[in-house]
Amino acid sequence: MDTEIRDGVDKEYVMGLEKGLLLIEAFGLSQSPLTLSAAAEITGHTKASTRRALLTLVKLGYARASGRLFSLEPRTLRLVHAYVNSTPLTKVAQPILEITSERTRESASLAVLDSQFVVFVARSTQRRSLSFGLGIGARLPAYCSATGRVLLAGLADEEVEFRLQRMSRQPLTPKTKTDVALIMQEVHAARQCGYSISDEELELGLRSIAVPVRNGKGELLGAMSLAVATSRLSRDAVVSKLLPELEVARRTFAMQL
Repeated sequence: MDTEIRDGVDKEYVMGLEKGLLLIEAFGLSQSPLTLSAAAEITGHTKASTRRALLTLVKLGYARASGRLFSLEPRTLRLVHAYVNSTPLTKVAQPILEITSERTRESASLAVLDSQFVVFVARSTQRRSLSFGLGIGARLPAYCSATGRVLLAGLADEEVEFRLQRMSRQPLTPKTKTDVALIMQEVHAARQCGYSISDEELELGLRSIAVPVRNGKGELLGAMSLAVATSRLSRDAVVSKLLPELEVARRTFAMQL
């Protein structure tokens, strides 16, 4: 939480809850069990307060300790389940994604923006489609993903540039655009054309296209994408064959939300 926001609700702010949630996120960032020192370093809290928070998570069943290492327990999946079940977006999305995936025989996903990342909140895959291990809750960097650029296009340029400057823009493949000016060009193109393509920027052999998802009032809620192997569809074919399917799904979203 931003400092000014926290100061405005200081009496209502629960620091202990913040520490616990940051710790859960820290495991996702590390993608592995954590020592006390590593957890404290990632969260920016002292070892003493981090230890208390970790032991509290252990006591509540959200984490377990094995020697010097701490890891999350399956109970944390309840947090994901709570989000998926409580938002109308995912309930509306799943059948639409399944129909779109069935029609195209490709993997269809819905993602929302979370700071510097996009998070998948609904997904449907086909047997012959690429999945690359992505599932609900998976995160991708916004700067080089088609969904991320579509969602960034919904923000003012100043906000987009601010976020890009704060991101760790690593070249995930030789084709990943990391320069802020080049990424801004992609964001502007997404805003103007209504779609974005990530062409082997996330992983070689993977090409994806995304469109914004809005409600009936025109409010941006997320981004829907289709992913395909580069060996199956060229970039031009992705636009000519997959974009019309996404447009149909986008209109269905708008009617139901």
